[in-house]
Amino acid sequence: MLEYGQFVLFDHSQRKSHAVTYSMNPSLFKAYDIRGLSPEELGAAEAGRIGASLAQLFHPTTVVVGHDMRMTSEELERSLVDGLNAQGVKVVRIGLCTTPMFNFAIAESAGAYDLGVMITASHNPAEYNGFKITKSDNTSVGQGTGMEELRDLSCSGNAILQPTHRGTVTDDTGLLERYVETVWARSNMRGDFSEMRIAIDAGNGMEGIVLPKLVKKLGATIYDLYWKLDGHFPNHEANPVQQETLAELQELVRSKDCAFGAAFDGDADRVGFIDEKGEPIPGDIITALFAKMILSVHPGATILYDLRSSQSVKELIEEGGGTAIMCKVGHAGIKKQMRETGALFAGELSMHFYFSEFVNCEATDFAMLLLLRLLQREGKPLSEIWKPLVRYAHSGERNFHVSDPQQALALIEERFEKEASEISHLDGIRLSFGDWWFSLRASNTEPLIRLNLEAANTEQMEKHVQEITTCLASLIQA
Repeated sequence: MLEYGQFVLFDHSQRKSHAVTYSMNPSLFKAYDIRGLSPEELGAAEAGRIGASLAQLFHPTTVVVGHDMRMTSEELERSLVDGLNAQGVKVVRIGLCTTPMFNFAIAESAGAYDLGVMITASHNPAEYNGFKITKSDNTSVGQGTGMEELRDLSCSGNAILQPTHRGTVTDDTGLLERYVETVWARSNMRGDFSEMRIAIDAGNGMEGIVLPKLVKKLGATIYDLYWKLDGHFPNHEANPVQQETLAELQELVRSKDCAFGAAFDGDADRVGFIDEKGEPIPGDIITALFAKMILSVHPGATILYDLRSSQSVKELIEEGGGTAIMCKVGHAGIKKQMRETGALFAGELSMHFYFSEFVNCEATDFAMLLLLRLLQREGKPLSEIWKPLVRYAHSGERNFHVSDPQQALALIEERFEKEASEISHLDGIRLSFGDWWFSLRASNTEPLIRLNLEAANTEQMEKHVQEITTCLASLIQA
């Protein structure tokens, strides 16, 4: 009989199964995914147990599994697949892939896959890894949709009974070609792009396998940065939200007289853009740009924007005849809300862009091609297209390390609630005051809170940021 904290794992080197003792930290299970230091917190034993727990909870017949290029991804894949196979589950491996490719694989299967698991830690540094778990309808397993139950079973000492047969493993080696062809077809690219110059930074992440095939179709002059896969991320963190990661791309755009630059994160579910002057474009303004394009073709469409976004995004959507709906932060909730509202597009300040053409999932390659179409249509520099959309002074996201995030939120709400004209608890707190607003959210992964604030001008914005910072002073950790 298995003891507390044990489960059966298949040993590839010995070609036999044996009991493995483990101790899994419940904090690995986040609101949207599973993520932690690997292999210290998330190693082979934990991956095998999670695979077996997925099988017991969701009773899938077939699961599709993909992974990124991180140093522990292949080991986690083997153990996860073993855990699933031990429960009689059939696994289809798609190998190295981006998260948009993974989502596409589930969508094109038309229900043939009951679950999907993408092994990645997205934009996190090299020492992390994790799992994104997706259902057959491309909705996520997250907080309120199964993550708590998966955490409880995975971290418990409850034995998982072994069925009478093991599942099988097959490989799908043609996904990349099918994905690129579909993205290209749906982007409806027309005209000659041979005079276009573009700089693209893959950050040594997974986008490096897509770009060579995609840009070959485009015919533009491409200047590449770090397209070689490397799970050590030797050049910079693959995170376009962090301004310091964009320095080389900015210089390349300026020195090569590029129309724009694009920077992808580690699993390519986020993309940031740089204009021809080398200036980063805020994610919420890119949301507004894409919304305007979509509304020109689909008048009256519903567009979602996350609650950190500039007020100008809502105004621009409505001025374009669309329905603007504020949403929570995070892919799990956004995909669900898009389905419920029939939204054609959603965008986040953090540079996740979701399209109904791709079953409400992130489609970064599609987004890059849309930006090219926009430049072609407008016939003027990108800076002249996006800058007029900036109507207010936005702080950008600012993080505060605090000992108790919930206490910090309560303190700030109590301080400002009497002055506020509107208070929302959609995600943390969001208070509006007529000519300015702010939102505060607790991080899902760290003891910190994230502030976004917008006012009529920079002076007022900085004044209010300082006001909130002063209120938090006693709670901020040194």
